[in-house]
Amino acid sequence: MTTGDAETSVARIFNSAVAASAVGAAWEIGALDELSDHGILDVNKFASEKQLDFTAALALFRALAAVGIVERDDAKVVPAALFAETYRTRSFFHWLSRGSADLFRRMPEVLATENRAGDFHRRDSAAIAYACREISTFCYDPWFREAVDGLDFEVTAVADLGCGSGTRVLELLRRFPGARGLGIDIARPALAAAAEAATEAELADRVLFVEADALAMEPRAEFQEVELLTSFMMGHDFWPRQNCVTTLRRLRGLFPATRRFLLGDATRTVGLPDGELPVFTLGFEVAHDLMGTFIPTVADWESVFEEGGWRLRRKHAIDLAVGEVIFELEQL
Repeated sequence: MTTGDAETSVARIFNSAVAASAVGAAWEIGALDELSDHGILDVNKFASEKQLDFTAALALFRALAAVGIVERDDAKVVPAALFAETYRTRSFFHWLSRGSADLFRRMPEVLATENRAGDFHRRDSAAIAYACREISTFCYDPWFREAVDGLDFEVTAVADLGCGSGTRVLELLRRFPGARGLGIDIARPALAAAAEAATEAELADRVLFVEADALAMEPRAEFQEVELLTSFMMGHDFWPRQNCVTTLRRLRGLFPATRRFLLGDATRTVGLPDGELPVFTLGFEVAHDLMGTFIPTVADWESVFEEGGWRLRRKHAIDLAVGEVIFELEQL
């Protein structure tokens, strides 16, 4: 590689970092939806309607244009070659640039062994929940609905561990009109969003949102009736191995009437070279390594179920971005 080629490649790395933040912002302010729906965006008009500073808004689109996501003729913006795929994966960028920004900003401090104790890292839980709600729609939901449709009993009580903004538990209440629901999450901002969503959906009288750490929560009377237990995108918090076994056993005791446990999560990549990692995989795995959170492989998961008191009935291998899988479990 010549010096000129190297300079161009490094500039691309730097510009892509700027553009990654711009993608997350463009989704949040509605610019990506505008381009997807209409095929063109006038920055002057858009900034005026959204009460944005014009110069700052134009800078955002310059960042997107620099990496081929849009094309720009002054203030007129249209989708470019990479727009469709960027739009499809927009929530990944939001997870990175909004939800996990502080973690990556503080990487030098987080790397230091002396700092890796207690609550040594921070992320924006509301932004993570916002991004994960959409990540779930294409990484998990079709397979989740298939698993729910395959249940051999009518559900009357459901609980979702790590419920985030409440999307999954509310969907289950719509699917089972006679059921009551519990949403459990440690993040108060996410629970506030979930409660608001339940009110908007006119389901607030059928769901209770509980602020609790799913790894250390105390028994509650409402847990006793739960027949369907779900947990998505937080199972890696159960690990390392012995902790996971202990948590699985505790959940079995906390929810004794559970007939099915749908556990969906990302798994660590195996045998894929660093230079061939797809979108999101690197960010997800690096972030969790920085936080000291073990990401298990599929084989790791399969090794703990029986010891934790659960039988694996079926495995839905999804593997769209971060080795997603849904395990259908029942109590031994």
